[in-house]
Amino acid sequence: MASSLGRLSGSRVCSVALGSGLPRAWTLGPVVGRVCLTGLGGTGSGQNRGLGYGRGTGGVGAGGGARRAPWLVAGLAAGLAGVAAAAFHHLAPAKMVPKTEVASSFPDKADELALRCNSFMSQPVTALSELRARPGDMKTQMELLIMETQSQVCQALEQLDRGATFAVDRWERKEGGGGISCVLQDGHVFEKAGVSVSVVHGILSEEAAKQMKSRGKKFKTKNGQLPFCAMGVSSVIHPKNPHVPTIHFNYRYFEIEEADGTRQWWFGGGCDLTPTYLNKEDAVHFHKTLKDACDQHDPGFYPKFKKWCDDYFFIKHRGERRGIGGIFFDDLDSPSKEDIFRFVQSCAHAFIPSYIPLVKKHCNDPFTPQEKHWQQLRRGRYVEFNLLYDRGTKFGLFTPGSRIESILMSMPLTARWEYMYAPSENSKEAEILEVLCHPKDWVH
Repeated sequence: MASSLGRLSGSRVCSVALGSGLPRAWTLGPVVGRVCLTGLGGTGSGQNRGLGYGRGTGGVGAGGGARRAPWLVAGLAAGLAGVAAAAFHHLAPAKMVPKTEVASSFPDKADELALRCNSFMSQPVTALSELRARPGDMKTQMELLIMETQSQVCQALEQLDRGATFAVDRWERKEGGGGISCVLQDGHVFEKAGVSVSVVHGILSEEAAKQMKSRGKKFKTKNGQLPFCAMGVSSVIHPKNPHVPTIHFNYRYFEIEEADGTRQWWFGGGCDLTPTYLNKEDAVHFHKTLKDACDQHDPGFYPKFKKWCDDYFFIKHRGERRGIGGIFFDDLDSPSKEDIFRFVQSCAHAFIPSYIPLVKKHCNDPFTPQEKHWQQLRRGRYVEFNLLYDRGTKFGLFTPGSRIESILMSMPLTARWEYMYAPSENSKEAEILEVLCHPKDWVH
C-alpha cells in the first residue's frame, strides 16, 4: 500500500528527538520532545508527535504489491511509500517544541486512547473522537496497530543509527483520509529508511474497480460507485553497509461497501529480505522468525506465503528474484476478521526480532570498495523490480493526483547500472545470484 494520494501543501515535517537507551521490551514511552521543521507551507492539519523512552504505554514491535489489492491499495494509497529527499530540501530553520505543547494536542490527557496515541509519531489520521466512538470496529483496531508499528520501528531504527532522525510528514488527501510518512536519510547506519502509514477512504475509482473485477471480485454498485476504506503501514530500509540486508514490509486492510450495505473486507501484506551478500545464518534467522509468527495461527501459512513471496518478487527480464524472500499474502478474509487481524498483528510484531539483530550484527562489519560496488548494482535490480513489476507502484505512478514522493519512498538514494556486468565464478557475488535464481528452503 502506498501513501500516494496525499498533498504536501498544508503539511508539517518534524524530526523526532530521542533519548538514550533502548527499553528492554521495546516499549514506547511518553514524549520527550521533538524538533519541528516548518517551511512546507501551512501549519499542518495537526500537531506532529515525537516519541520517547522510559516506561511504555503499550505498543507493538513490529513492497511490494499484491495479487489483487496491492495495485489497488498501493495505487490508491500508493506503496505507503514515504517522502523522497527532494521534499526536504527547502525547509526553514528548526525550532524546538516543548513537551507540554506536544501533549496539549490531546485535550483529554487522562483518556486511555489519548495516552496510547501519545507514543505515536503523529496523531492518528482519524480523529480521536471517531476512534473512541467505534472502539471494537476493525478499522479502529487496524489504524492503532499500524500507528504503533510505525512508531515502534522508527524508534528502533533511530536508536541504532544515532546519526540521523526521522522527518515526519503528515499529509491529507482531499478525497478523504491521509497519512504520515516518516523518512530517515543519510544516517550513520541507514542510507535511507522510510516507514509510512496511510488511512484513506472515498469512492473507488473506475479504473481500480475494473481491475478488481478482472481479478474475480464482484461488487454491487450504486450508480457505478463503490465506497471504500483502505489502510496500512509500509517500510523499506536501505542500509549503508553492504553486509546489512535491505528489508521491506507492508501490512494492510481493505473494506468495500456494496449498494445493499454489505461490506467485503480482506487483509494483505508480507515481509521480505534483500541481502547484497548471502549469510546463511541470517537467512535462517529471518525465515524462522517469520515462520514462528505464522505457526501461531496456521502451520500451513508459512510454506504457502513463502512460495507466494518467491513468485511475486521475480524480476522476469533478469530471471532472478529481488531477494531471498520471506512471506507475502493477500485476500485473507477467513475464518474471521479477528482471527486474521491477530495473524497480521503477529507478523507486525515479528519485524523487529527478525531484522534488528541482523543490523546490530553487521552494521560495523568492514567492507571493500568492491563489495560496495556490488551493493550498488544489486540496488539497481531493486529499482528495476519496483518500477517495472510492482503493481502498486505502477498503479500509483499512472493515477492522476498521486503523491509521487510517497510512491518513490522505496527507492534507494544511490544505485548503479553497468553494461554487461557479470560476477566471477565461485565468488561471493555469484553465490547470492545462485540463490536468487533458485530459491531455497531456509527452515527445514
